[in-house]
Amino acid sequence: MALKLIFAGTPEFAVPSLRIAAERGEVVAVYTQPDRPAGRGRSATASPVKQKALDLGLPVYQPINFKSEEALQILKSHQADLMIVVAYGLILPEPVLSAQTLGCWNVHASLLPRWRGAAPIQRAIEAGDKRTGVCLMQMEKGLDTGPVLLQLSTNISADETSATLHDRLSHLGAEVLSDGLKLARLGMKFDAEPQSEVGVTYAKKIDKTEAVIDWQRDAQLIERRVRAFNPWPIAETQLQDERVRIHQAISLEADTDKVPGTILAANKEGIDIACEQGILRLLQVQRDGSRAMSVADYLNARALNLE
Repeated sequence: MALKLIFAGTPEFAVPSLRIAAERGEVVAVYTQPDRPAGRGRSATASPVKQKALDLGLPVYQPINFKSEEALQILKSHQADLMIVVAYGLILPEPVLSAQTLGCWNVHASLLPRWRGAAPIQRAIEAGDKRTGVCLMQMEKGLDTGPVLLQLSTNISADETSATLHDRLSHLGAEVLSDGLKLARLGMKFDAEPQSEVGVTYAKKIDKTEAVIDWQRDAQLIERRVRAFNPWPIAETQLQDERVRIHQAISLEADTDKVPGTILAANKEGIDIACEQGILRLLQVQRDGSRAMSVADYLNARALNLE
């Protein structure tokens, strides 16, 4: 049977799922965040989901929230069977969750109950997880607490960044959504699995202040943060009074009696910096107002004094 779908999402992560939802002409409305100032000119810019929806000729709605009766009545007027939510950016009140015959599904970028919340991709890398995935979840009032309908998993490689994992999970999310919609069209009931209360973790929103490297930490943790914070907010530090962003680094298992933050070596192989435990070797950096560059290119432009 055909379904009447509402799609709610905002960033690039949600675009592959929108394509899947819309491929059979079943999407009757797309909800996304209001246009936000972006770029150097700070002009109002449509979200990636809005841009794709307009490309597909779909009607777009951008309420600030669903607190008003008008916004709720407009939502109900679509008479949809199902609302699909992918990184929408709004907490949905109970009247929205129950407005559709089949309720609301959410595509979430973790293997729940691990990493409920806003930044599951970054927190999984930061924590050193070896595996993650996507869940198709029946939404309920709690934050990412609903029963899991379907899931797909993937390995996290040793050099994984949030950028590479984001793109892979984005497409896995579209895949798990496609599987779910096929079953729903057949009228099949899901073997929904309630989330365990064991192993619950929360992925708090990334704060830009977290990007400043604390050399009093273990080199392996700092290296994971470099990868977790790429492409945003990008890890940073001061190299002899110059702010430098770090795009790529590796941790070295080596002992040093130098104070954490001390530059131990600087050559074409990398810039080695002492940590509380181990050494972090910077491989790719970025000066203010410049592009990301290899350490060799950076050192050609600026010499560092070894302590």
